[in-house]
Amino acid sequence: MSLAELFVIAVGLSMDAFAVSVCKGLAMPKMNWKGALLVGLYFGGFQAAMPLFGYFLGSSFSLAIRAYDHWVAFILLAVIGANMIKESFSKEDECPNPDLDVKNMVLLAIATSIDALAVGVTFAFLNVDILPAVSFIGSVTFFLSVAGVKAGNAFGCRYKSKAELAGGAILILMGFKILLEHLGILFG
Repeated sequence: MSLAELFVIAVGLSMDAFAVSVCKGLAMPKMNWKGALLVGLYFGGFQAAMPLFGYFLGSSFSLAIRAYDHWVAFILLAVIGANMIKESFSKEDECPNPDLDVKNMVLLAIATSIDALAVGVTFAFLNVDILPAVSFIGSVTFFLSVAGVKAGNAFGCRYKSKAELAGGAILILMGFKILLEHLGILFG
């Protein structure tokens, strides 16, 4: 997997964390850089840990499904992406509690990184070099989360649904790319 492809996946995975970070920033009366860095650490850390866990989980059965692993990767990315797109059209206000306490942040970090677990399974099928990949995903999520807090503090939640929509579309497109490459239609 190329660095550009990994970057696109990292950005797509980061969109949920970015959207929640925007809401966290909205809840701050004044920009709090310590709080923004804390949000980035939680989301970046979990966004790195979940695909690592998924990778080890997927590695345990990747040989058994090698013949159709590209279909599994496509379906996982398409389902995750479709769910993100569906959530982007949700009418309910999903801005989380403004607290940055450990319990609240761990729950949000898990909720925003569940899709990364499935991507980690996909990485096992694609034989991705996992440590650099999860480090990169965690770093991208960290920076986008900090930027999300800043943006939320400045602009509010109006971009939350657009971020989820973009993230979902990115993951679906990456799934199609993986499928087409394995079917010999695209050459990567």
